[in-house]
Amino acid sequence: MPQSSSECYVPGTKGVRVPPQCERGGGRAPGLWLRLLPTLAVLAVLTRVPSFARTLWNPDEGFLATQSRQLADGGVLYDTVVDRKPPLVPWLYQGAFAVFGDGSLWPVRVLAVLAVLVGAGLIASIALRRWGVRAAWTASVGYVLLSVGLNPEDTQAATFEVFMLPWTVAAIWCAERARWLGAGLAVAGAVLAKQTGGAVLLPALFLLWQSRAGWPAVLRLGAGAVLPVGFCAFLFGPWKFVYWVATGSGSYLSADGAGFRPLLRALGGLGLLTLAFLPLLVALCAVVFSAHRRLREAADLWVWLAASLAATVVGFQFFGHYFLQLVPALALLGAAALHELRPRVATLAVALTALLASGFVGWGLAAQRGELDHAHRVADTIRAYTDPRDPVLLWGMHPEGYWLAGRSPASRYLTAGFLTNFSGGRGEARVGERYGMDGAWPYFVRELSRRPPELIVDDSRDKKYGVERMPTLRAQIERRYEKVATIDGTDFYVLATGSRAR
Repeated sequence: MPQSSSECYVPGTKGVRVPPQCERGGGRAPGLWLRLLPTLAVLAVLTRVPSFARTLWNPDEGFLATQSRQLADGGVLYDTVVDRKPPLVPWLYQGAFAVFGDGSLWPVRVLAVLAVLVGAGLIASIALRRWGVRAAWTASVGYVLLSVGLNPEDTQAATFEVFMLPWTVAAIWCAERARWLGAGLAVAGAVLAKQTGGAVLLPALFLLWQSRAGWPAVLRLGAGAVLPVGFCAFLFGPWKFVYWVATGSGSYLSADGAGFRPLLRALGGLGLLTLAFLPLLVALCAVVFSAHRRLREAADLWVWLAASLAATVVGFQFFGHYFLQLVPALALLGAAALHELRPRVATLAVALTALLASGFVGWGLAAQRGELDHAHRVADTIRAYTDPRDPVLLWGMHPEGYWLAGRSPASRYLTAGFLTNFSGGRGEARVGERYGMDGAWPYFVRELSRRPPELIVDDSRDKKYGVERMPTLRAQIERRYEKVATIDGTDFYVLATGSRAR
């Protein structure tokens, strides 16, 4: 195989000398990192400036903030504090709140900037090893720019995908260096951040197959991936962990009756990301149609992209932030394509990508605050009718009200989705008491009876999961509560004096 300076590492090929300019830490690499990492740090901060401009970006942030307060107050994950997600990101929030206080999300947003920087650095290292210095720049810069190429509510929030992506990139970084145990541990980290992060196991296995590493490598990869997840299952109780993380969301993962809504959401998310990727996409198409060998050799990246796309389909929800999982593979494929083009053309493509990214950042700074303003008004009203130690039930899909108001939830179910199967991604298909999680309503009623909430807030605002359509909850309100206010379509019910526990 040619050993010219333009040839770099081909994953899965044994016995190929890696040229000096492509070696990790060799040739021009030290000077590269001294320039590249500060540049990426500045770029990561600039692209995520909007995240610091708002109290909250989406309900996931509010859920995590409320959940972390519950854990700090002695709550137990997957018992008195529940979610359909793995534990890594709640732990991250809890740790940040323990160190810096829980009154603001700025600590986790700083961690989100660092997560983007770590992912970009690993992407640069992968591209450097394969294609050289110029590709390291284009891949890592492209990764940062594409990470904001969706609706700001999806990209600027410090939530699951942001902290999952560095683990997925680390899995490929380790796998192409035949560090199979490390690759497995990175896969486990991705899974424990969000279940769909496990999709990166497929390209890791593809690289293992290409390298013909044999069964010992398979065992190391498998052990690294399984043991941390198994430890978490043991920590929380296997059946409980599996139920909340995997098996308990059957109705939630169904698109029955949703019509074209999931498809339209999917097209919207893919459309925005395609727009952000457009200059690199044009280059990629031009190079692919020219049948360049280097892109044919990057089969693992195509497998990675396909696995990531398949992961976004799971559950048919198609929230915009799901598509962030495509970013690492897209950034590397874009860099591979630009490596085949003249430097001026490559520079123009990156400049146009930066221009588009600046448009998404501007969108974030100018985004409407309607839901956030409503959440603040709801929180102000909750504080007006309750004392700090009073439990509150916020019946809706915006759990940030608990965190903003500084009040503890009366139930472990922080959103009505657990009890009604409502999902913003799927709309109002298959919504009602009978579609709630198994055993949720009896447990919920026991919670309300054991410690009645001082205030029930119906924040459904004419959605299909409204109190008037939930006979069990409606009976509780009619028997024990008095309506005291309506703010922006949200109704507030205070516990009647005679119904308070003695």
